Amino acid sequence: MADLTPTPDRPGLHVSKPSPNVSATGSAVCHCGASATATGDSQVRALVEGYTANHGAAHDRTGR
Repeated sequence: MADLTPTPDRPGLHVSKPSPNVSATGSAVCHCGASATATGDSQVRALVEGYTANHGAAHDRTGR
């Protein structure tokens, strides 16, 4: 399987929760240079909400 972890060259959001008994993990890298990681279901949920509201498609590629 390919490594789906986002990098500055391949920005994006990656979330993993292999089973209901395992805590979720997440990582995000934006083309503006911002990056973050989270562990635990509620922290990963906050990471996803923050990334979708403030990064990725939420702003243009100039970082505004």
